Amino acid sequence: MADLDNKEQEMDPADMEDVEEVEEEETGEDKNSKARQLTAQMMQNPQILAALQERLDGLVGSPSGYMDSLPKVVKRRVNALKNQQVKCAHIEAKFYEEVHELERKYAALYQPLFDKRRDIVKAVYEPTDEECEWKAAEEEELTEEMKEKAKVEEEKKDEEKEDPKGIPEFWLTVFKNVDLLSDMLQEHDEPILKHLQDIKVKFSDPGQPMSFSIDFYFEANDFFTNTLLTKTYKMRSEPSETEPFSFDGPEIMGCTGCEIDWTKGKNVTIKTIKKKQKHKGRGTVRTVTKTVPNDSFFNFFTPPEVPESGEMDEDSEAVMAADFEIGHFIRERIVPRAVLYFTGEAIEDDDDDYDEEGEEADDEEGEEEADEENDPDYDPKDAAPPAECKQQ
Repeated sequence: MADLDNKEQEMDPADMEDVEEVEEEETGEDKNSKARQLTAQMMQNPQILAALQERLDGLVGSPSGYMDSLPKVVKRRVNALKNQQVKCAHIEAKFYEEVHELERKYAALYQPLFDKRRDIVKAVYEPTDEECEWKAAEEEELTEEMKEKAKVEEEKKDEEKEDPKGIPEFWLTVFKNVDLLSDMLQEHDEPILKHLQDIKVKFSDPGQPMSFSIDFYFEANDFFTNTLLTKTYKMRSEPSETEPFSFDGPEIMGCTGCEIDWTKGKNVTIKTIKKKQKHKGRGTVRTVTKTVPNDSFFNFFTPPEVPESGEMDEDSEAVMAADFEIGHFIRERIVPRAVLYFTGEAIEDDDDDYDEEGEEADDEEGEEEADEENDPDYDPKDAAPPAECKQQ
């Protein structure tokens, strides 16, 4: 038995080489595994990610060096492809011009519906019982008895209140429900916006330069004599001669507002402040009254002017970019879907979109965790520590 044990312990040198090779292979796998884990930990470090993003941003638009390495004959062909791309950009510009024409066409079809909305809001038209029927989703499961009870309670509440005309504060409520617009509103703007009766979008006439205007219609009020305030946005749908590849559809080139004829003492876009000044020689103090700009939604109608050179300082560019975003949002979302922003349903839809993205990310993360747990080589000790445990 002892001899048998010794024979089992003795190994052929060739067998030893095989064992050593296997051990070396296993060592290589361990190194690769540790390298992957280290990379994963680095990619979860916010500072490393920020540095990497900064590096990538610096590379945008810069040549990779690959083009310089190509033979001259290949470079010629690439230049031919770039010329084809410029032609594509010009065709795309024509596409957007036709889209603008379609928008104008369908705006005329929408307008009768928007006009009826205006008439209902300002109590010019009282909708019929048939027009007022709306079956909400939560009402589907209610019994007839519950519906009748709810109807009686609603009628009782209506009897206790004064009968309002139209839909009071319709547009003010819309504005207050939308973060982009509510950020512009000041407390002193609200009494004025209670008089806003309608907002319309108008597109430029055929053959005219591409543009659109947003018209705000007000009833008579104590703040200004205008019944219409207008903001016009000028657009361009053609590739730049110097940077044709940057073309990505129509861009707003500038905008013009209108003059508001404020009633004396009612201009909310300015405020009066008092400053005390001390005379250097005599030491006497006097109070000086000064008029300065004031935050207000109505500054929307006096945008910064774009110089002919097109160059603006950073502050003016930021104001203009925000102005364009607001104008586009009012045109694309607010005017077509005003009632849904009034009720808050459009806002809920936007929130749902963000939630779904978050849930998808959570699901993907859960799948990754499950994959790690099912991996026979997975060792929890080697896993990256939680973000809150990392040293910065």
